[in-house]
Amino acid sequence: MRCSSGSTRRRRTGSRVPLYRTIRFVLDNAMINAMSTPPIPGPVTRGRPRSEQVDRAILRAAADLLAERGLTDMTIEEVAARAGVGKTSIYRRWPTKGTLALDAFLVDFLSAQPLPDTGELESDLVAALRAWVRTARDTATGRALVALVAEAQHDADLAVAWRDRVVRPIRAQHRHIIEHAIDRGEIPADSDPEVLMDMLYGPAYHRLLHGHLPLSDPFVKRVAAIVAAGARAGAAAPPAS
Repeated sequence: MRCSSGSTRRRRTGSRVPLYRTIRFVLDNAMINAMSTPPIPGPVTRGRPRSEQVDRAILRAAADLLAERGLTDMTIEEVAARAGVGKTSIYRRWPTKGTLALDAFLVDFLSAQPLPDTGELESDLVAALRAWVRTARDTATGRALVALVAEAQHDADLAVAWRDRVVRPIRAQHRHIIEHAIDRGEIPADSDPEVLMDMLYGPAYHRLLHGHLPLSDPFVKRVAAIVAAGARAGAAAPPAS
């Protein structure tokens, strides 16, 4: 599911939808994902089936707190109090507050990362990186990306889930860009897709996390051009022994 364009972009009047509404909309949609996809693995528990009403209450409370304080200052105790549930009801679904926020993040972020197929490597790289940058820079979901990356540094459950449910799916999806370029004979057959993906997304994460320079469209085009040129020159192939 994807948020409506009006929830994250400027309206025609020039005003912005309040951030808390955007986050609440994303989290409400995350409830559907949470019930159709098993939550991040935790201890196996027995008892009554999960309640949609409880899921909705937890996610709605988390939305309010994320809007007010951000991920760092949000606590499971406060989420439980606002949702009118015990902390155990949250921990049965999400082992940490980071994993709770991750379910909200995934709904919009992954759906905003399409698989380009323009027939040319550099154009595909531009389209893939441009979609990532627009989501990271211009949406409430993207703003949560930085907080989740930071939280994953000291939340082991979130770190594992982040790699398994965000990093690997995006990289696996975009490996096809490299594989298609190999099939077309555009780059050497032994080009390493993992290296090329690192070269494409590494600079974008660097600018996002440090904020020292803008994530602009000219930046996207330059990075894609450099990666494509290097790939065509064989820079991603293993060195000759």
